[in-house]
Amino acid sequence: MNVKSLLRIDRGDLDGFLGLLIDNLVQLLMIVGLCGLCGIGADSELLLDYILPGAAVSILIGNLFYSWQASRLAKQEGRDDVTALPYGINTPSLIIYIFFVMLPAFNGQQAAGASPKEAAHFAWQVGLIACLGSGLIEFFGSLFAEFIRVKTPRAALLSTLAGIAIGFIAMTFALRMFANPLVALVPLSFLLLSYFSNFQFPYGLPGGFLAVLVGTIFAWVCPLFLPEAIVKPSMSWEAVNDSTQFLGLHLPRYAGETILDLILQPTVWQGYLTVIVPMGLFNLLGSLQNIESAEAAGDKFHTGMSLAANGIGTISAAFLGSCFPTTIYIGHPGWKGLGAKSKYSALNGIVIAAAAFTGCLTLISSIIPLDAGMAIILWIGLIITAQAFQTTPNTHAPAVAMGLFPAIAAWGFTIVQGAFNTAGGTTLLEVLSKEGGVYAANVNDFLIHGLIVLERGYIFTCLLLAAIGAELIERRYFQAAFWSGIAALLTYLGLMHAYQIPFGNVVDFYFHWFEWFGGKEPAEGVFTFNAMGLAASYALFGLVFFVIAFKQRLRELQSEAAHENQESSDEED
Repeated sequence: MNVKSLLRIDRGDLDGFLGLLIDNLVQLLMIVGLCGLCGIGADSELLLDYILPGAAVSILIGNLFYSWQASRLAKQEGRDDVTALPYGINTPSLIIYIFFVMLPAFNGQQAAGASPKEAAHFAWQVGLIACLGSGLIEFFGSLFAEFIRVKTPRAALLSTLAGIAIGFIAMTFALRMFANPLVALVPLSFLLLSYFSNFQFPYGLPGGFLAVLVGTIFAWVCPLFLPEAIVKPSMSWEAVNDSTQFLGLHLPRYAGETILDLILQPTVWQGYLTVIVPMGLFNLLGSLQNIESAEAAGDKFHTGMSLAANGIGTISAAFLGSCFPTTIYIGHPGWKGLGAKSKYSALNGIVIAAAAFTGCLTLISSIIPLDAGMAIILWIGLIITAQAFQTTPNTHAPAVAMGLFPAIAAWGFTIVQGAFNTAGGTTLLEVLSKEGGVYAANVNDFLIHGLIVLERGYIFTCLLLAAIGAELIERRYFQAAFWSGIAALLTYLGLMHAYQIPFGNVVDFYFHWFEWFGGKEPAEGVFTFNAMGLAASYALFGLVFFVIAFKQRLRELQSEAAHENQESSDEED
């Protein structure tokens, strides 16, 4: 793809570029904000010269690869409507690695007497290990991921994405849009006209471009006439001027030696494997589901190559100083619905890299409010949810629906946990540890314990429940028993449902079997739930289905034998 070709961009690619750019900017600005919790300020060398440029390079690598991949597929199949897989920073990993890897490392070092600068540097080192681990899991997982994808019912793969889309994409952005309607909700009208009604705007202007343009104009103009109607952001020239202090050349730097220094001290970082391994597996499965989503939308990409490129992008991020994995984004059918093809991805990677290398990220966000692009992200969530029902057999709709609620519960718990953190009073640990047990801890008759149980490993839970449902609908009882066995195993290992609360509102994975290999038992006062009852329940699920399958197969064999005997008898006669 040459430069002239890239500059000839159509309205669909422009809309796709704007949507992906807004999404990527949100993640990068989130990195800027959250890294401050770990002592890595917005003006620190670690952030400006390592983390942001490293993240940008990984985004550039992935976007260029997936753009090339889509262009190649389009040529092979002789069509011009192939949409590149969307790609960027993995939001769940970003949040988890900050709060459960980097922040504990930072606080631990400070408690041990390290200076804030030393503690921040150590937190960054541990974050690099976490990012590298995620990339390695993704890369080596690409060797067998296609087998898993082929053997898994489509309803199971897509229902998980739909659940995430309802809660973490559509609902999350809808709440922000209705809280700031003039900047975020009014632009939605242009998007709905463009993609619900296929309305053609004057001069062929894309609906997504107009949405962002109108939102930006409203954000700057409305405070002059209706200041009480603008909640956030409040745009100002002062903010634009302040953001210029970060401008400058910030080219990527190699951080491999820093990683090696810490790898040679396994006792320092091995405790974080309880976070790194589950998140790496979640990322692998999530990417796999997104590839299946793309195929359901009509674009069949090579699974192994797609996942390997994903892993390479994350590994590159770690070696260039970023602590945050990249991933194939949820939402391919949404971008396809926008009319995006291959160029939107390459253009996004180039612009993000240029912004990070020149320190322009804060300047861009001070001019264009992120809320103005939320309508595009909401559209993506709507399309993902619709696809789960539209591209699976009608009879599998109940299985798709069953796979939704663990992700919705996970979103609900995120809200509950945030409320506890914001309240600053009673904590989750106190509520769940009080007399009466977990059934006494509820909010409006919603069990907090139940929300946490479904939230832990919800990507696995969504997939497995929907898979069991789809196999039962097709009366494939052996397969249903197999998926039940997988659910029992993952629950037993602690990758689903089990959790611990060491203090306050911090909810972490709980691998009880670590104690058998010399791991430390939870300290006194730590709330733990090992989910053994759930593991046994899944095992009994499998046993029931296996017995039914065995009896069904026995009847089939008896029927076949009787049929053969009848044919032999007829031949003798």
